[in-house]
Amino acid sequence: MAVKYTEEQLHTIDKSILIQMLLQSQEQVSTLTDEVHALNEKMQLIMEQLVLANRNRFGRSSEKMADAEQICFQEVDGNIVFFNEAEAVCDMDAPEPEDLELPKNKGSKHSGKKERDMAGLPTHPFYHYMTEEELTAEFGENGWKQLPDAISKWYKFVPAKVEVEEHHIGVYASKTDGHMVKAKHPKSLLHSSPVSPSLGAAIMNGKYVNAVPLYRLEKEFERYGLAITRQNMAN
Repeated sequence: MAVKYTEEQLHTIDKSILIQMLLQSQEQVSTLTDEVHALNEKMQLIMEQLVLANRNRFGRSSEKMADAEQICFQEVDGNIVFFNEAEAVCDMDAPEPEDLELPKNKGSKHSGKKERDMAGLPTHPFYHYMTEEELTAEFGENGWKQLPDAISKWYKFVPAKVEVEEHHIGVYASKTDGHMVKAKHPKSLLHSSPVSPSLGAAIMNGKYVNAVPLYRLEKEFERYGLAITRQNMAN
């Protein structure tokens, strides 16, 4: 047990002894301070581990991220990266590509690749010419001649849309015995259902090829103006 001195006792102690006692006290205070700091760091680490454990156990399992800094992971090209994937795989210093294909191994460069890639796609030309007045102001009266057009091609993405096919089927009846026939027409995919083969294919492609949940497909079709519930799609 540490000895406690009164004020009167301290006045009677030799000065050299008081100096030694003060030095010992300073050393003890320094040691206790270091121990308290170490304990505080351990406590902080334990609290962080406890918070992470509670988040993993009781955190939200929804895909919706309430916290913008919430950490999510995703596998991209065999590596675990942070979500969103776009931020994970982008290269801000990369030049703008001439075409949209993935880079291939370097080799001999073949000319005309862009034209070959676009050859099988529908093309809608747009013409941009200067007026007679603009040309005269630029070059003077009859001071210009037209050269071959400079052609710039872009990829245009056309979003999906929903249309209604209205089939008018001819119905005919005999004047003698009263029997009726209908003209040849496409059969419906499902009996008494407005679901077309193209719509059924879109649902199956979204659900089973692209792994899109039905509730997302429902919202996507709503944006196209089509009201079809996830229950109907599941059925």
